[in-house]
Amino acid sequence: MYEDHYAQKLAWFKQNEKPEAVLLVADNPEFIRIVMAWTNLHVKRADRLTALRGGSENEVWEWLWENTRYSQTELINRIGIHFSESGLDSKMRPLIGNRILYPDGTVNSFVQRYLREQVVKLFEAKSKRPIRKG
Repeated sequence: MYEDHYAQKLAWFKQNEKPEAVLLVADNPEFIRIVMAWTNLHVKRADRLTALRGGSENEVWEWLWENTRYSQTELINRIGIHFSESGLDSKMRPLIGNRILYPDGTVNSFVQRYLREQVVKLFEAKSKRPIRKG
């Protein structure tokens, strides 16, 4: 029951995501690194889910994260910037609160699209540079 309930609640957030989330990540290299690392991290739901205490949007979001398991050490290593665990928490709070990071290891699709577009622009800029012959 709770397994399906968890998936249903998470799906609702993904179906109702907001494009404004991109504004928080754009031009913030630390947030970009965290988002990229998050998508390459082993993230799973808890084996035994806690009871959902309320039905408000915020209570459901907190419940989803309360039942999320991942290694902070592994995340810090993947980010490539040294953070203490408390420093990482303070950086992740706005990404979680603005629903950029999802508790299943995925990210807001608008943010994901934005980051892909940035990578494409980098490749296009590189391909337009003249090749030097030396």
